[in-house]
Amino acid sequence: MRIAIIGQQDFGKAAMEAFIARGDEVAGVFCIPDKPGTKIDALREAAHLRDLPVLQFSSLRSSFAQDALRELKVDLGVMAYVVQFAPQEFVNIPKHGTIQFHPSLLPRHRGPSSISWPIALGQTETGITIFRPTDGLDEGPVILQKSCPIGPDETLGELYFNKLFPMGVSALLEAADLVVAGKHEERVQDESLATYEGWFHDEESRINWANHVDQVYNLIRSCNPAPGAWTTLAGQKTWVYDCRKIAMGKFAGVGHKPGDIEAVTETSIIVKSHGGLIEVLKVKAEGGKKMNAGEFARMHGLVASTSSPA
Repeated sequence: MRIAIIGQQDFGKAAMEAFIARGDEVAGVFCIPDKPGTKIDALREAAHLRDLPVLQFSSLRSSFAQDALRELKVDLGVMAYVVQFAPQEFVNIPKHGTIQFHPSLLPRHRGPSSISWPIALGQTETGITIFRPTDGLDEGPVILQKSCPIGPDETLGELYFNKLFPMGVSALLEAADLVVAGKHEERVQDESLATYEGWFHDEESRINWANHVDQVYNLIRSCNPAPGAWTTLAGQKTWVYDCRKIAMGKFAGVGHKPGDIEAVTETSIIVKSHGGLIEVLKVKAEGGKKMNAGEFARMHGLVASTSSPA
């Protein structure tokens, strides 16, 4: 089939290469415009290396973007990690319309941080959806869904790269075949089950040590490796990455309230939370680099005490 890829970054690149590897023709690649000082987009770079037309528009609503897609005369549009709004006037241009990837089981977890939220909320299952894009955010009819478990210690990075990323690429190929062959079904999303969550920004990713230890642990996992859950240590904003949840009885109990440092080891800082302890293994202070939490503690003179880190 002849397709147009609309997307960015490593997922868009992997989707493009998967279609090419099986013999499909990528007629053109739509990417967001380059921003000064930022890393070259992986999809754009890969398309250039293959001498594919790369089309960059500040808005897909523009007549220029729509004319460019129309001129490609493609069978299908494939949206692989798209952050620009794509109106119906754009997505309906290909002969068989457009399909879009979303990393959750729609209608649950619509929105931009749909991998993080299921982990943060302590859920044990998520998945991917291939759907028809509409003018509503992640609201279009579903073509294909696949689910996967969320491990009790799985981080955002592990869930995405080990499960959702390869599953999503494979599902785009499967859904494209069904659509072009006219063998697909489109299921309207049940709005009574719909949820929407926004970006994980500073407010959402701040650690509240007074929450139950399970909530704290889930939040840290859901932000690892990005944007990183954060707290205040040694008087500075500090992001927490790798960690472990451990039983309260393992240490003597010098901390009296959530947020107190219970112990410092060679490799970690152990912080009290409600109902348990979090062993922080890797941190990054504002303006610094990721480091072993025990090393951070030694650098800043942190010891087991009742001094709350937040």
